[in-house]
Formats: sequence, C-alpha cells, structure tokens
Amino acid sequence: MAVSDEVTDHRAFSFHRLALVANIVKLNQLMLRLEYRSDETTLARDLYERCLPLSVRFDRAVGFFACSVFASCPDGFRHFFEQNGVMRVVCSPILDRRDIDSLVTGYRDRPTLIRQSRLDVLKSDGHSIGSQTGEFVSWLVATGRLEVRIAIRKAPHGSGLYHEKLGLFIDDEKEAVAFAGSANESRSGLEQNFESVDVFRSWEPSERRRVEQKISHFEALWFNETDGLEVYPFPKAARLGLLQARGEAESATVRTPDGEAPVDGSPTSVGPIAGIDETLSIPTDIKLRLHQKDAVRKWFDSDGMGILEMATGAGKTIAALAIAAKLYESVGGPLLIVIVCPYIHLAVQWVEVAELFGLEPVVCAISQQRWYESVSTRLFNLASGKRQLASVVVSNATFASDAFQNLLQRAPARTVILADEVHNLGAQNLRRLLPKNVRYRVGLSATWKRARDPDGTAAIRDYFGPPVAQYTLAQALDDGVLCPYRYNPVLVQLEDDEFNDYLELTERIARLYQMEEDSEESPILQALLIKRARLLATASQKIPTLIRLLSSRNDTSHNLIYCGDGSVESDVDAGIERQIEAVTRAVGHELDMSVAKYIADTPLTTRHEIRRRFASGKMQCLVAIRCLDEGVDIPETRCAFILASSTNPRQFIQRRGRILRRARDKDFAEIFDFIVEPPPDVLDKVSPYYQITRRLFRRELYRIVEFAKLAINGPEAMHQLLPIRDQLGLLDFDKDDDRE
Repeated sequence: MAVSDEVTDHRAFSFHRLALVANIVKLNQLMLRLEYRSDETTLARDLYERCLPLSVRFDRAVGFFACSVFASCPDGFRHFFEQNGVMRVVCSPILDRRDIDSLVTGYRDRPTLIRQSRLDVLKSDGHSIGSQTGEFVSWLVATGRLEVRIAIRKAPHGSGLYHEKLGLFIDDEKEAVAFAGSANESRSGLEQNFESVDVFRSWEPSERRRVEQKISHFEALWFNETDGLEVYPFPKAARLGLLQARGEAESATVRTPDGEAPVDGSPTSVGPIAGIDETLSIPTDIKLRLHQKDAVRKWFDSDGMGILEMATGAGKTIAALAIAAKLYESVGGPLLIVIVCPYIHLAVQWVEVAELFGLEPVVCAISQQRWYESVSTRLFNLASGKRQLASVVVSNATFASDAFQNLLQRAPARTVILADEVHNLGAQNLRRLLPKNVRYRVGLSATWKRARDPDGTAAIRDYFGPPVAQYTLAQALDDGVLCPYRYNPVLVQLEDDEFNDYLELTERIARLYQMEEDSEESPILQALLIKRARLLATASQKIPTLIRLLSSRNDTSHNLIYCGDGSVESDVDAGIERQIEAVTRAVGHELDMSVAKYIADTPLTTRHEIRRRFASGKMQCLVAIRCLDEGVDIPETRCAFILASSTNPRQFIQRRGRILRRARDKDFAEIFDFIVEPPPDVLDKVSPYYQITRRLFRRELYRIVEFAKLAINGPEAMHQLLPIRDQLGLLDFDKDDDRE
C-alpha cells in the first residue's frame, strides 16, 4: 500500500505514525510528486516529513545552510536521527554566527557531548527547539549524525559563490529520492519562501539515471573532486579563516527572515577559529566492516594494548584510526597520537587517511628543522590545556633519533602509539627505544613475527601485547573485502652459462652445508645464497617471457611488474644493466606501452603523479623492486608479474595482499609468478646436488602453495608443477613441515 499526497496533513497526524499503519518501510513505497512547488505543497511537510523517517542518509548540497531547518520538520528529523541517520551538508562559507559557534562546539567538545542525548528537543510542535538549537546541533556533530563541509570557488571565479541546490534521501536498500530546485536548507527555505524542486526516484527506470547523476555529483563534491571548487571539512575551513558570518545590519537588499540570502558587503570574515586545531571521529562516509569493529572491541577488551594481525588490504589503517577515535571518545583530551611507519612515502599515505578522521598530523621525517618546533609547540599546548588533540606521523629512522626520543619524554599521560608494519620495530636498534611512558599501544601487521629473529618477535609481543584481532586473507576473500585472483606459475629455464654458474654456486653452498655445523648463520654461506638468488631472479629468459605474456595485453592497463635488484646482460650496449632498467626499456620500446619505474630514488612528488596516472589507466605498467612491498596503496592493480621474489613469507604475503585490494570495476586480479625451473642435471637422485636443490626448491614451493591454495584456479596452477615436485619427492609437501 502506498500513501498519496492527499493523506499527509502532518498537523493532524505525523507521517511516521501513518506510515507504520500503512506498512511503509522503504522509500520506493511512497507515491511522490514529480515537482513540489509552494503554491500547492510545503517542502517540509510534504517531502521532508515523508522521506526522512525512511532514510538512513540525507545528503544536501546548498548555497546556504541554517540550523533552523531542524525546526521545520522536527518529527521527520527526530525519527531520522533516532535511527542513527547521517546528514551530510556541503554549503557556501556564509553561515549564521550562532550556527558557526554551534558547529565549532560540536567538533571541539566531542568527548563530552557524545555522552549526552538531545533528541528530546525535537517535538512535533517545533517550538521547543528554539533556545536549544545550538546545543542540539553541537550534539549532532559530536555524535557523527551531522557533518558539514564548505565549498569555495576556485580562481578565476574566486569571488563567486557556491550556490547550487540538490538533495538526496537514501534508505538502507540504496533506493534514493533526489531533488533539485530553488530551496536552501533552512526553515524559511522549506516553510516560508516560495520555492520549487523537481524530484527523481531511483526505482523508476526513466528517472534512475538522473538519480545516479545527482549521487555522483554529490560524492564528487564531498570528496573534493569537483572542478572549480575546493571543498574543506568544516574544522579545516574554520582553522583557515574561510568562514563568513552573515551581517546583522539591514541593507537595501531584501533578505529572508533568517538572513540566509547574501547581501553585498554584509557577510564578514570570522577569521581563524581556535580550539579545533585537530578533531577526531570516524568519518560519516566510512563504515567499519565487521572484522574492523571486532578489532576495535577486542583492543579495548585487552586494556588498550595489542596487535591487529590482519591481511594486507583488509583495512588495518582504518581500524587503527577508529581505535584512536573511540579512545578519544572514552578518555577525552589531552591526547597525543603517535603514528610510526617504516618509510616516508607511508607517512604521507597515513596523513591522507588521518585527515579524513579530522587529524592534521605533523610529519616527522628528513629535516629536523621542519618538524621539531611544531611538535614541541603542540606538546606544550597539550600540557597547558590550550589543545585537546595532537598527532604526529614519524618514520622509523626519525623515531630512532635523539631529537624525537627527547620529545617523547614530554608526551602526556594519554598517548597512543599506532605502529604500522610493527615487525620492523623488533629490530635491535628500534626495540630498545620503544617509549615505556606511552600507555596505549596498537601494533599493525599482516605478518608481525620476525623471520629467524625470536628475540625481536618477543620484544614486539612484550611491548605491544599479543595479537588481539586476527583476520586472515582467506577470511578477507570469503567476505569480499579482497578480490578473487588467478595464480599462474611461469616456469623459466636457465641459459647454458647461467646453468654453469648455478651448478658452481650450488656446489659451493653444498660444501658449506656439510662443513659447518651452524651453516645457516655463516656469512659466507649467506653471501653465496644471495648471489645465487640474484642469478635466479635475473635469469635472462625472464624478460623475453614477460614480453611474450604482455604482447597479447599491450592494450591493457594497471599492470605491475616486480623485478629483482640484480643486473642482466644488455642487448643495447653489450654491457650489463639493472633488470628494472631492462624491463622498463623492453616494455616501453618493444611493446610501445606507457611505463614508469617506481623505486626508492623516485621523488615523492613524482611517485604521487605516477600513482595517479597508473590509477587512471594512463600509465599502463608500473615497474618496481621492493618499495611497493609495505604499505603503499595501489588498489587499481589488476595484473602482477613477479619476476623475482624472496623466500621471506612477509614479502610475498604482503605483495599478494597489495595486488588484491578492491577498486572500482575490478572483479578479480591475476598473478604471474616467474619460477626458475631447476636444471635437469640436478633433478636426478644420483646427482650430488639433488638434496640441496630439493631443499631450495622446497622454499620456493612454500610461496607457490601459499599463492595457489586460495586462487580460483588453485588446482590447475599446482598441476603445472607436478613433474618437478615428483622428481624432487615433494608431492606430499606441507608448508608446516619443518623437519628439513
């Protein structure tokens, strides 16, 4: 049963109660007009009061927003907010001064306000909200029910005003009602002015495209992706002094009752607003997945310590910042957040995500002059009560510096450390510097245990506590957090000279294994193993094989190629060159594909541009060695070619997780794993090199089995290796069997 316009007199009977009687629970059960115009309808009564109780989100983009809007349809807003509905507003910087104060209070005093309840001020007569509007709006902001962003016109239209008007009611089944017209978001705009809006419904085929277009426009606004506009979160706009207060004086220009229309010369700059230097809350557009919610809960249950052992790509960064946000809700300020990560490029990435949560971290890396004074000032302001929040992102190298360690001694009692890729902090030079005065500790890693370093692993566990949340790659694939993938082992043979070098190195390695009791720790043995690993990683047939595979894909994009760090013979100058150079040249020249290197020496600004072009598809191939192994997000990768891989599980597990990150229009990923086929001479059991070859291929098999077991073509992939496994007696290989 649907309710028509003829039975919506809210003055006599609220729509919400009427809807319950009529069993209306979704937007697509409503009968709506195609146009709401003030000569026949009232927006507040006939559109808002009907749609709000059925919605979980209300998005509004308007030239002018006034908090008086909540008094225009209190019943609808009360039911909407009671169901934890979220209202997102994008508007111009011109606001009522009282509204500015209310919004600032909500962001600044969140830990205090969040414990209160203000829904009782919304009564059906709309009168009770009057004197309490400010407190109510502050509470909405603090509880995440209302979020405001400010749109500023860019040059050459800097003096112009953001002035469009669109709205979206969205229910829990993603059905939507979109509207666009003349009305601003205020009580006068919905009740008193003469306005009209056109309405579009997602469930009507003829209108669906218009709704999708409106949703796309709003999302672009919200994430600052609209040409000609710069969109700021309200706290940042307030800090930068971008807000303007409506003038009090009358002028010759006709104004609306609540002063929402701009009057030339009347709005005055508010100036930078103190007190909201940083804010912290889970953004309204980020919905924690169940495993992330579970991680947050278990960390608190473990008394504010523990490791989040979660698959690469499963959202550890979001979970960690959610922990920080919930901690701030719980204990209040002053609170210092210290984010420690291995590399500078990861620090930049952390800043990008932290800003979504309202933080403005100081990046502590490279030059001490750039960050020391800023961090010192923030610590002083925390201690003096002038600031409630402060955050820093620090690289491992800077974390170990005397300057940063001295600053940590001044950290307040309420300090939380978020350690990304926490396994790195188990290194001997870092673990001794972990600050004992930091009360709250979060470790993050898909692989937190250190390979062949029990002391480092124990130090991590002792400091951060045990894993409190574990989320495997298998779970992430089952839950659809990561995308499914195909795994393709690619067997490559050695050339004759490479084969001879391989045998010589293998013979020397075998002798050392026999001669030395503790051969694994022998520096000579380690050097020989590295040399042979580089020989295998840079086998000359790998590049021709790669070119053959890519030749049928030279019209594709989002291809990632991992190289070894060794050198190969060059056909160009009869000399040698690094494999990464040779691959980049071959892909670009022979296949005419757009390609770029992504290495440690690539400047940060260049990296950002390369990643942007790769994400858009303009850069078809990205060639890397190791700097994409930890933390860097390039979720658009659809196909990966692994020319070289370490036997360290951490590397290949992280690489796989990075490749499987979700992205728009990415249904699955594909991995080509280049594996050097052991020469036939060493596969014979009578060969003196048989046992050492078996042992070394077994290490490779660890990775192969790990990759294949969760691939959608796993049995097919493993079948390709049956002959080699049979010859080496590894048909019953079990990666957990460490008897050899």
